Amino acid sequence: MLIVMDRGATPEQVKGVIEVISAQGLTPQPIPGGDRVAIGVLGNQGYVDESPFRGLPGVREFIHVTKPFKLVSRDFHPEDTVVKVGNVEVGWNRPPVIIAGPCAVESREQVFAAARVVKAAGAHMLRGGAFKPRTGPHSFQGMGFEGVDLLAEAGKEVGLPIVTEVMRIDQLDRVAEKADCLQIGARNMQNFDLLKEVAKVGRPVLLKRGMSATLEEFLAAAEYILSGGNDQVILCERGIRTFERALRNTLDLGVVPYLKNITHLPLIVDPSHAIGRREIVPHMTKAAIVVGAAGVMVEVHPSPAQALCDGPQSLSPDDFTKLMAELTG
Repeated sequence: MLIVMDRGATPEQVKGVIEVISAQGLTPQPIPGGDRVAIGVLGNQGYVDESPFRGLPGVREFIHVTKPFKLVSRDFHPEDTVVKVGNVEVGWNRPPVIIAGPCAVESREQVFAAARVVKAAGAHMLRGGAFKPRTGPHSFQGMGFEGVDLLAEAGKEVGLPIVTEVMRIDQLDRVAEKADCLQIGARNMQNFDLLKEVAKVGRPVLLKRGMSATLEEFLAAAEYILSGGNDQVILCERGIRTFERALRNTLDLGVVPYLKNITHLPLIVDPSHAIGRREIVPHMTKAAIVVGAAGVMVEVHPSPAQALCDGPQSLSPDDFTKLMAELTG
């Protein structure tokens, strides 16, 4: 439930409502806003009784929120959240952010070459996987912490903040020492213990939608991170699994304007994993920006034919440079 205060409510009146909420065994969440001050009521298992709050000085109205995600909702947080990754700002009403780099860090030469390409072309952040959750156990699994170190060195050389995936709780602290943003991949979207812990490490989080996740499940996963005290969350649409197999996944671009209406968290689009074919990725990158995405994440490899992971969906340096020129031209 939301308790909306009068525009002229005093700090003492707000404090009085907070005290009554706490006395009911619930958790108050003050939500200052441009045209109203509201107090979220969290921790309830069902309908919240209004009677203890009726007649309290400064209270204007009650809004019952039935969604399983409250902190993520615009009901609780009407204004857009701007996520700061290094010197880059990601938000609904900010210029689109371009995140680019290889699917996986494979060697020093490869990741440094990729970093220089994406920087020269105008990307804002560098991506690269060091821990790779692969469908089969015989596929390249990433370089681990060595890959994180190389990605961090490459990002520092070219002046780009880096984002990389964590798969387990015991990786969090060490990766967070080097990474500017921690990615939770599609396969771990509902790894709830990991979500609870990633909220505590003091880094922005890029949360990918699970390949079969509904939007309610997606936002509920983000709620775990916000309820743990970290509101610096970037959502990522990366395609969902449907009956159609012509492309790797089905890119659900309709979620972009839909989510913009119901959540303050910015959403970016990953057309590379959604499509799986490099010749289509530029088209869907442009489409994502047209429908209002806060950014895109594109895979770029110095030599896609030799890539150890997801080569068919990775753009070559020339293709990425051309795409960036078309986006900014």
